[in-house]
Amino acid sequence: MFNEWYARDISRKVRSSQRLRGSAGVPLSLPLYGYRKDPDNPKSWVIDEEAAAVVRRIYQLCIDGFGVEKTAAILERDKILKPTEYWKSKGVRKPGKKSTVRDSPYCWCKTTVEKILLAREYAGDTVNFKTYSKSFKNKRRYENPEENHAIFENTHEPIIDRQTWEMVQRIRAGTKRRQPKNTEKHMFAGLLYCADCGCKLHFNVNHPHTELQYFNCSNYRGNRGTCNSTHYIRSDALEEVVLLELRRMTQFLQDKEEDFVKLLMDKSVQEAQRETKHRENEVTSMIARCHELDALFTKTYEDNASGKLSDERFMMITKRYDDEQISLKKKISALQAEIDAEKRHKSSAANFLRTVKKYTQIDELTPTIVNELIEKIVVHQAQGTGKNKTQQLEIYYNFVGVLDMPQMLALPQSVTVDTRQGVAVEYITRKAG
Repeated sequence: MFNEWYARDISRKVRSSQRLRGSAGVPLSLPLYGYRKDPDNPKSWVIDEEAAAVVRRIYQLCIDGFGVEKTAAILERDKILKPTEYWKSKGVRKPGKKSTVRDSPYCWCKTTVEKILLAREYAGDTVNFKTYSKSFKNKRRYENPEENHAIFENTHEPIIDRQTWEMVQRIRAGTKRRQPKNTEKHMFAGLLYCADCGCKLHFNVNHPHTELQYFNCSNYRGNRGTCNSTHYIRSDALEEVVLLELRRMTQFLQDKEEDFVKLLMDKSVQEAQRETKHRENEVTSMIARCHELDALFTKTYEDNASGKLSDERFMMITKRYDDEQISLKKKISALQAEIDAEKRHKSSAANFLRTVKKYTQIDELTPTIVNELIEKIVVHQAQGTGKNKTQQLEIYYNFVGVLDMPQMLALPQSVTVDTRQGVAVEYITRKAG
């Protein structure tokens, strides 16, 4: 009994020490694949260039449209050592399940690829308290809810730049639904949203006419949802329209680069200023409330000490104040992270410009082009009937949103696109203003 009490006491001290170090931003976990401990400061991480090159490749494969299973297969095909085998080859000891003799040193697991794509540490952040144990007797680690994580930004050199990391998170968020059988993942999967209910449009194949592929609202009431319209759009028509819009944008850049840059800068600054001001006002009011709670707590303590307030009443009131203050601090932290992200977006116009310049001549769409340029596409319900039917699409570009570009002479106002036999789509550009 004494030994158990002693072990429990030691465990409590260890937990307290870890909590203090973790709250101060000291990494509690061992360096991830792609990093190693700094020889001059073991508490810091530095980039392991050999492994970091593999991490960068994994992120690029995601942008190029490859899923985690195909990425794992490509790494195995190219005989890239999986992380455990890589560390073993470098003489680095790591905890975890050991490979057996029969296991291939190149057999990457899709879960490993997925964890690499989700890890914020690759963007230069430290994330502490991702797991926890229930007691000193239980060695098993459990996943901690995200709201309990302690995140410290820009604590070490990033392997993946912030915008690329955020782009990959958006791509990964759009790959939760299982693809239709015997079809490749469509490049627009996860990017289309319903203009009426805000839900995603799902990719479908018309059986037995598998050449007819389309998207429609996942929340359509005909599919037991609540949206009143299908927001149906064929994938071939969508591809042609987006291709024309991207060509219009690159043509604008080539013909009037100064005007294009001004449009980008004005757009990014306006969006950031509007959102940032609103959130900063929220943070200010929440901080004021936290200070008010501190004053109320002090007054309550004085009332209890003087006998004006019973101990039972004191405990009930202070618990309510504590709960509210904890909730406010979490909200302040989340809002501050959003404000910081929005401020980073002010410089994103230059990055978007560099990306657009890579694609001055777009002959056909690829997953890489779509993912690097487009954040989402909002699809409205088609209006009218027959030849008078029209459908509006709003393209939101990465980090800059919707761009109202002028008409370009190279692309007339109206273009008829033959997408398949017997079907034509008329493309009409929206006027700026």
